[in-house]
Amino acid sequence: MEGVTAPSNETVYRAPETTITKEYYMDTYGLWSLFPTLIVLIMAIVTRRTIESLMTGALVGMLMIDPTSVVTQASDTLLTVLGNDTVTWIILVCGLFGSLIALLVRTGGVLAFGDVMTRRIHGRRQGLLTTWVLGLAIFVDDYLNALAISASMKKITDRFKVSREMLAYIVDSTAAPICILVPFSTWAVFFAGLLEENDVTGSGMGLYIESIPYMFYAWIAAAVVPLVAMGWIPAIGPMKKAELRASGGQVMPDGAEENALEVEDEGQRRPHLLNFLLPIASLIFFTWYFDIDILRGVIVALAVTLVLIFSQRLMSFHTTFDTALEGFKSMLMPLGTLVAGFTLKEVNDGLGLTEYVIQTLQPLMTAQLLPAVSFVTMAFLAFATGSFWGLFAVAMPIVLPLASSVNAEMPLVIGALISASAFGSHACFYGDSTVLSAQGSGCTPMAHALTQLPYALIAAFLATLVFLAAGYL
Repeated sequence: MEGVTAPSNETVYRAPETTITKEYYMDTYGLWSLFPTLIVLIMAIVTRRTIESLMTGALVGMLMIDPTSVVTQASDTLLTVLGNDTVTWIILVCGLFGSLIALLVRTGGVLAFGDVMTRRIHGRRQGLLTTWVLGLAIFVDDYLNALAISASMKKITDRFKVSREMLAYIVDSTAAPICILVPFSTWAVFFAGLLEENDVTGSGMGLYIESIPYMFYAWIAAAVVPLVAMGWIPAIGPMKKAELRASGGQVMPDGAEENALEVEDEGQRRPHLLNFLLPIASLIFFTWYFDIDILRGVIVALAVTLVLIFSQRLMSFHTTFDTALEGFKSMLMPLGTLVAGFTLKEVNDGLGLTEYVIQTLQPLMTAQLLPAVSFVTMAFLAFATGSFWGLFAVAMPIVLPLASSVNAEMPLVIGALISASAFGSHACFYGDSTVLSAQGSGCTPMAHALTQLPYALIAAFLATLVFLAAGYL
C-alpha cells in the first residue's frame, strides 16, 4: 500500500480475476461459504494437525467453486500466494529471524542473557511477569515480540517448570494486542494508511491515536496476562493440563521437537552479554529507523552479529553459515502453515465469505449496536479466515460510511474494528503471530492455540460487553 511499510502480517490481497460477480457468489454459496472454514476448525481440533487441516479446507472450497478444475485452481491459487510480494517478505523476515536467533544461541549469547536474568528472577511469577514486561517494552512489531522474547525467556521459565504453552500465551498476548495500542508500530502505520485511503475526517494517524482508548480487546487481553501470571486467574481447560504436565518435568508438549531455536547448555564459555544485547538493540533501533520495516532491521542485526562473531572468533566461517542456514530451515514448518492459511483465505475470497457475513449482519448495525456488532463480526471473520490486515481493507469501505450515516462515534467504531483484527491475530489457530509464538516458545501451533483460546475468548466477551455499553452511552 502506498505510503505504508511492507506489513508484518499480510498484504491486502485481491481476489484472482474472475468473471463471476459478487452477486453470483452471494446467491450460490451464501451460508455454505462458511463450510470450508468449519471443516478446518473441526479437523484441526480433532487431528491437531494445522497444515493438513488448512489444505483440506482449501480443497473443499475449491470443489465447491468448480469440482472440474481443482488442479487448475490449486496451482493458480498457490502461484498467487507465493507470487505476492508480502508473502515473500514474510518468508524472508521469518527465515532471517530464525538465522539470527540460531546464531545467538550457538554463540552462547542467549545463555549469557539467561544467566543475567536468572540471577534476578527467583520464582515462577517473576519469570512470567518479566516476559510480560519485555513484551510491553518491545512494541515495534509483533514478529519481533513473538520470536525474540520467547527464544530469550524459555530456558528461564523452564527452570521454574512453566509449560511452553503458558510461555507462548504470555508472549502472544503482548504481540498484536500491544502493537495496536502504540502509534509507532507496524500495525499503527498500516491501519493509519487504510484510514487515509478511506477519506476519514482529519489525518489517518490522528484518528488512529484518537481511537486507541476504544481498542477495548487489546486493553483487556493485555491486562489479563499479569492476572494469569500471578495465579489470580487460574489455568483453565487445556492450559491446566499443560501446567500439570510441566509440573512433572515435561515442559514441552507431545509432538514438539527440539530445533535450531532451542538453547542447549553444553557448558561452553559465555561471551560478554553485549554479544546478545547489541544485536537485539540493533534490531529494534534499525526497525524503527527504517520506517518500522523489520526486514531491514533484521538484516542489520544479522550483520552486527556476524561482525561480533568474526571479530571475537567465536565460530569458524563454515560453522557460522551452517548455523544460520539451520536457523532459516527451522522456520519452514511455521512458514508452511502461513502459506496454507493464505491459500485458504484466497479460497474464502472466491466463496464470498466476507461479503456474505457483513451483508447478513448489516441490518443490525444501528448507531448503538454498530461498535459491538462490528467487533464480533470482524473478530469472527479474522479468526475464521486468518486475515488480520487484508480483511479490513475490504471491511472499512463498508463499515465506516455506515458508521457515518447512522451518526455512530467514529473513534469507537474504528477501535472496534482494530480490536477485532488484534483478536484474530491473537486467537486464530493458523495466524502468523500464533504460529511464530509457538515456534519461538518450543511448542506446536495447535497446543498453543488450544491452550490460549479460553483466555482470548474471555477477553473478547468482556470487550463485547464494553463495546455494547459504550455504544449506548
